[in-house]
Amino acid sequence: MGWFGTFYQSTIGQKMVMAVTGVVLLGFVVGHMLGNLLVFQGPASLNSYAELLKASGLILWTVRLMLLGSLYLHISAAVTLTVRNRRARPERYHRLETPVSSWSALTLRVGGVILLAFVVFHLLHLTTGTLHPAFSPTDAYNNVLIGFSIPAVAAFYLVAMAALALHLHHGVWSLFQTLGWNHPHFNPVRRRVATTLAVVVPVGFSAIVLAVAFGMVR
Repeated sequence: MGWFGTFYQSTIGQKMVMAVTGVVLLGFVVGHMLGNLLVFQGPASLNSYAELLKASGLILWTVRLMLLGSLYLHISAAVTLTVRNRRARPERYHRLETPVSSWSALTLRVGGVILLAFVVFHLLHLTTGTLHPAFSPTDAYNNVLIGFSIPAVAAFYLVAMAALALHLHHGVWSLFQTLGWNHPHFNPVRRRVATTLAVVVPVGFSAIVLAVAFGMVR
């Protein structure tokens, strides 16, 4: 198997996989949010941004494959670590006490499932247009307006953003620790970074949904 295979299959190796892929996915999510906020500048800005992303098919598909690979490895590591934790203690605690674990840590697994379902729906909704009522491959702005005008869809997006907030809060805090950036003097900064990202990113995405739902973006 070799040292790399042994390390990869170890618990610390799986945590490193989660941390590194988490950084990749976090970078994409932040960039995606910033790009989508162009909707507030009108159809020309958002559609130009969408066309720019499609300009190079090779680059686009390279990024997509990298993101899909990172997502697969992230989920695989999460499942592996969960199974190992359960096998290490097959009997549940008689009384669950979590003075250290935050609420976001406790809901991490449930939130992860919600986010996975959201990713699948989002791709079918605004990328391929399979679940979109009037999808246009050349009009991203109108796709957003029509897509979020459906109350059930808007509600699901908002629920997913709540799950993203919790996931980012715990995930960003944990990845710093996994990557060795854990020190009493640095921990307050870690907490502020985790909290800031957990607020700014979901709020940015949610602002778009709410703006469309309440007719602020037409």
